[in-house]
Amino acid sequence: MAENLRIIVERNPSESRLNELNIKCWPKWGCSPGRYQLKFDAEETCYLLKGKVKAYPKGSSEFVEFGAGDLVTIPKGLSCTWDVSVAVDKYYKFESTSSPPPPPPPSSSSSSSSSFSSSS
Repeated sequence: MAENLRIIVERNPSESRLNELNIKCWPKWGCSPGRYQLKFDAEETCYLLKGKVKAYPKGSSEFVEFGAGDLVTIPKGLSCTWDVSVAVDKYYKFESTSSPPPPPPPSSSSSSSSSFSSSS
């Protein structure tokens, strides 16, 4: 199953593409050089401001390399080791692939009934 979980790297996306994604509003995250075991429970899109990473998907001998200026999409369900050679600073966003938000409660005319309860 892990074979179809691929990390997608978009090298040097255009400024308009970054603006379209509204990247500057995303939260930021950073880490120092080292090896990190990561599991992605949701799809993550991140844009590296700085850093250099080799990501080794679990159960694979191959790695995906990305760094500063790359827009990276990591699939939901992927476990991998990040070998960080240059400290990372990135913007990131998790796709909310969970169910859509529940609909608002029905607006019935009984909403005014609460005002009667405080008449004691």
